[in-house]
Amino acid sequence: MKKNVLSMLLCAVMSALLLAGCGTTQQTASSDTAASDGSQQETASTVTDSDKVYKVAIVQLVDNDAFTEMITAFENKMRELGYDEDHMTFDVKNAQGDMTVLNSICAEIKNEDYDLVVPIVTPATQAVVNQGISAPVVFISVTDPVGAGILTDMSTPDKNATGTSNVVPVDELFTLAQKLTPGIKNIGILYCSGEKNAVINAEKAKTYFDENGYTYVETTVANSSEVQQAAQSLAGKVDAIYVPTDSTVQSAMAQVAEAANEAGIPIYGSDPVMVQSGALACVSVSNTQLGERSAEMADEILKGTSVSEVPAEALTDYQYVVGQSAADVLNITLPDDDSLTILEG
Repeated sequence: MKKNVLSMLLCAVMSALLLAGCGTTQQTASSDTAASDGSQQETASTVTDSDKVYKVAIVQLVDNDAFTEMITAFENKMRELGYDEDHMTFDVKNAQGDMTVLNSICAEIKNEDYDLVVPIVTPATQAVVNQGISAPVVFISVTDPVGAGILTDMSTPDKNATGTSNVVPVDELFTLAQKLTPGIKNIGILYCSGEKNAVINAEKAKTYFDENGYTYVETTVANSSEVQQAAQSLAGKVDAIYVPTDSTVQSAMAQVAEAANEAGIPIYGSDPVMVQSGALACVSVSNTQLGERSAEMADEILKGTSVSEVPAEALTDYQYVVGQSAADVLNITLPDDDSLTILEG
């Protein structure tokens, strides 16, 4: 009888131990499963982040070599910063010089799922900002962002847009002009009245001319089809032509150069592309530098920095560019100056 009782007690103890062991095993298994799930979730999150494809809209009013250089520099710098072809796409939208088309493009962008919008120079940036696009905006080469109404303060952008500014140094340009073509006094200013950047630069030029003993004649155009006639009319009245930052006139620079060459007068421009197209000289910031710096700012924003915390920047590392072809046409001997970049052909 005692043996039977003892056997029953032993069986009960063994059963309890087995149940406890099973419970421990189940709990451990459950914990392992939870840890495994957490690890899988963390890995999935990492994969999701690395699989993110950023969609970037690049907007321009018109196509020209200067804008192409800016866009190429921006795209290349973004690749360098780690946004390879599998993780960032660029959708370049060109209004072909038509402001109505530009506004339609911006309206379309507003309704699409872009992570970043990159307008090139002032007209495109104004159109993007005025549309109230929710995606962050990083512009390239806006002459005067405050004057153009794109932001209120360069240090604290307040309209979801920041970027780079290229202010043409009129004083340095005409200091160079006096070295290349001494004695010029009456300057023709040719620009598009519909481009805020051109208007701002023209006003700065007029102030400089008034303060430094120059006289000037200004002629404005509404579109590129008017440039040739305006240039021909202006060329016969002045000692030199100045073209401020202006997409419209820049797109027809060959016609301006033809009129200036016939009159035997130089053109002073605001971009190396103008020099390539026949202007004698320019002083400006590198288009590549503008594109690259805007890309660095875009990288900050895509990594979580608020647009308002990325100050807009006016770049001032100027390049002095002179065209050999224009110098030859005008019988100008270029000075031996290491600070000058001479474009051949």
